[in-house]
Amino acid sequence: MNDPRPPLSQASTQDHATQTKGDARLATLIEALRSSAARRDLAGGHAAAEKQLIADAGLLALAVPHEFGGEFGKDGTRWVRLYDTIRTIARADSALAHLLGFQFLQVATVDLWGNAAQRANWLQGTVEHRWWWGNAVNPLDTRLVAQTDEAQGKGGWRLHGKKGFCSGTTGSQMMTVSGHDPATGNPVFAVVPTTRAGITVHDDWDPIGQRQTDSGTVSFDAVEVRAAEVLLRPDTPRASLRTLVSQLVLTNLFVGIAEGALVEARNYVLANGRPWINSGVPRAADDPYLQQRFGEMRIKALSAAVLADRAASILDAAWEQGDALDAATRAEVSLAVSEAKIVAHRAALDAGEQLFDACGARATSAALALDRFWRNARVHTLHDPLDYRVRDVGRHALTRELPEPTLYT
Repeated sequence: MNDPRPPLSQASTQDHATQTKGDARLATLIEALRSSAARRDLAGGHAAAEKQLIADAGLLALAVPHEFGGEFGKDGTRWVRLYDTIRTIARADSALAHLLGFQFLQVATVDLWGNAAQRANWLQGTVEHRWWWGNAVNPLDTRLVAQTDEAQGKGGWRLHGKKGFCSGTTGSQMMTVSGHDPATGNPVFAVVPTTRAGITVHDDWDPIGQRQTDSGTVSFDAVEVRAAEVLLRPDTPRASLRTLVSQLVLTNLFVGIAEGALVEARNYVLANGRPWINSGVPRAADDPYLQQRFGEMRIKALSAAVLADRAASILDAAWEQGDALDAATRAEVSLAVSEAKIVAHRAALDAGEQLFDACGARATSAALALDRFWRNARVHTLHDPLDYRVRDVGRHALTRELPEPTLYT
């Protein structure tokens, strides 16, 4: 993949030393996550120690703009680099990569939807206090009701009910949340501390994959939302980029899963592979059919990675336009994201299955947990129907009609 960093000749020695130190921290983190990934996948639960390693590696503020003390916009750090970090972690552990990706998403939510005071407060606070952010924003889930709170004065709300698929809420300090206003039918978006009175984070996340994403249910019992905590989402193309930031998080998770499955399959075959009795070759690695299988896995993973990088670059260009971003340019980003996500979706599922055809029967040992790649991909690839994305891409190919903004495009 293309390295988004500037050439050394364009960077100061200090910048290069800082980047080298960051790369070393990331490499150490990846090795720690990889060494325990299978065991933790089998156990499930909350990965508190591993989340601390991510925080210690200095990754929580990557999406915070440089003006607020973060890394975004500094030394060439843009969405391309953030997604590459997610993908790199996903090769070893897609659940922890998901948590970091959703950390970036909530920070971006504040950056896109917050006013000047909110951005300064919460973005600087993320840097200074190393906050983990949780997510309780899912407007399709209307069980969480927002009611005006006259006791607070103008702009105050109370939240009653539940929200599902709340990734990252366990162990978080802050969360974004959306409640359903029955009076208008519109969502109410806000930021609240996870420890606020009336909030209960439930340990009820029990999927077949992505077992450590802390994506359970959160209950709200008359939870106070102050006027200063309400996010007034602008009706602009730039504000709607949040959806595409989210979709590229998932896309890069898929790419990382495909690449990680390929690495695990290669390592297993080289260490444990046996040539088939009719192959006529001394080593499994010399089997032409096995080589063809690895070639197919590599081509699909590489294609997904290239399209994901392309979409991230297009997102970066749109992001740089700020409030000048128009609807047509935003739609071009949406199309690129769908194209990348379709290929990455297929690559992740295929690699998770082909891994076993490459490695053989002994690779099905439960202790190895090699099925986690397929399980993790299968859980995430169900977040929105692939058919509708293919339809959008096909419609554009035929008529040049661009996708309309939705919760998923």
